[in-house]
Amino acid sequence: MDKLLEENTNTNTGNAGGPIERQEKSSDDNHAKNYYRKPYYQRRRKFYKQNQQQEKTQFKKLSIVIPLFNEEESLNPLTNEIRKALKQLEMGFEVIFVDDGSTDGSLKIVKDICRQDKRFKYVSFRKNYGKSAALQTGFKHVTGDVVVTMDADLQDDPNEIPNLLKKMNEGFDLVSGWKKKRHDPFIKKQSSKFFNFVTRIMSGIKLHDFNCGLKAYRREVTDNIKVYGELHRYMPVLADWEGFSVAEIVVTHHPRRYGKTKFGISRFFKGFVDLITVIFSTRYIKRPMHFFGFFGALSFIIGLLVNGYLTIDWINGKPLSNRPMLFLGMLLIIVGVQLFSVGLLGEMLVKSSLHDEEYIIKDKG
Repeated sequence: MDKLLEENTNTNTGNAGGPIERQEKSSDDNHAKNYYRKPYYQRRRKFYKQNQQQEKTQFKKLSIVIPLFNEEESLNPLTNEIRKALKQLEMGFEVIFVDDGSTDGSLKIVKDICRQDKRFKYVSFRKNYGKSAALQTGFKHVTGDVVVTMDADLQDDPNEIPNLLKKMNEGFDLVSGWKKKRHDPFIKKQSSKFFNFVTRIMSGIKLHDFNCGLKAYRREVTDNIKVYGELHRYMPVLADWEGFSVAEIVVTHHPRRYGKTKFGISRFFKGFVDLITVIFSTRYIKRPMHFFGFFGALSFIIGLLVNGYLTIDWINGKPLSNRPMLFLGMLLIIVGVQLFSVGLLGEMLVKSSLHDEEYIIKDKG
């Protein structure tokens, strides 16, 4: 009799998988069935509404400058990717295409894009002036308080823009992308590594990728730095020497989908000539005596030591008529005096052309 009562009690309380547990399980199954009966796009939309969060930033408006040359096939896909990537930002934006004298249908496509969406604008050159000229012109037309530059060949990922702005929120003035995993030809990758290594050593700036097209700037940076020739590769160097803070983040790099690369072996040699220009213009343009005076003094001292050694030999009775070192010493002394004189002339020119507005003021009270 007791055994029978115990079995009835277990049945009523729902222990060991009884009626109550089965009822809860059935309810969950019905909920899952009803959920998965919904069309896929409704479930996907609901998922993204719950999980997508807009990135908050301290900036009010974003300006994107895109220089381009013969990129007609990539412009429409690039435009669509930019629109999708910037949906997560709580800020307005504008895109400025700078057509660097394209000879294909790029300008026509850009005009169609700008006609359909007023947030997109364009500037077109009559001929090819180069990327630096395109960037400088784009900088003059921006209206945002933060500027992002990127290439038009779809190798730069627009989805990295929020990451650049997030890094800038930490207080940096310029954030440069680092294409850590590159999808370029072997020669271009190796030459780029060597180029970045030399630039890092000579400039003293610890960046891995100076020439990445994907960069973010505060408006103050683009307003105060003038880019010409081929100096767009050295924007971080120019900004650093003007007192702006520079940082770097790893960005995604995609293989080229359309067209062909504009990289040529001549750009490799031009880059090093421009590096010397940048180093001189940033470090010594206001103090030329530090550059010419150093090398002039070094040459003069070496020449003086050489001729001093030969003078001792001459006193000891050794003839100097057949000693080429005599001419080397004289040449070093003459070159040293000339370099020193150039440094003095440079200092005089700098002093006579100084103006108060040449100094960038960060803040004042």
